[in-house]
Amino acid sequence: MTKQEEKAALRKVALAKRDALSVEHRIEKSMSAANYGAGNIKFDPGTIVSGFFPIRSEIDPRPLMDALRQQGARLCLPVVMDKTTIVFRELLRTAELVDTGFGTRGPGAEAEVLDPEVLIMPLSVFDHHGGRIGYGAGHYDRAIAKIIERGISPKLIGMAFDCQMHERVPVEAHDQPLDAMLTETGYREANS
Repeated sequence: MTKQEEKAALRKVALAKRDALSVEHRIEKSMSAANYGAGNIKFDPGTIVSGFFPIRSEIDPRPLMDALRQQGARLCLPVVMDKTTIVFRELLRTAELVDTGFGTRGPGAEAEVLDPEVLIMPLSVFDHHGGRIGYGAGHYDRAIAKIIERGISPKLIGMAFDCQMHERVPVEAHDQPLDAMLTETGYREANS
């Protein structure tokens, strides 16, 4: 089995577990994760933090994003530009949200494009070593590589439910490792 085939199989199992969570449990677990994140994600006021708007049965980072905004974060969201590119547009409380690809909504073209210093990222599978499997398109890996090329080393935080954890996920050369994971049971730095 190739690494891509192994990733696809792990993704299928983890997403089925996530989908099996009731809406009520997803809400409760999202709030719990937000509390852990708000107390453990450290940054200076004005730091650019990217979150995401949830799709399908993803954990909901919006309570966390609001808490980080109240702590002084400058928020942005990923926007799909084409099949290979995402950019991060500033999220202001007054901004009108538009369809931004993959069933998500976010700031429109008039919003400023930013380079996040902290990325809170969705995923399908993760491990405690910083391994992450997304949805297979590679948007985040390419976007992070471009941010690094511009001289910024963003802190990468995966946000998901505990049921999406696997002992060790396969990684490829292009995969950007997580620095930390945030779930309903806590915030954990990756351990090599």
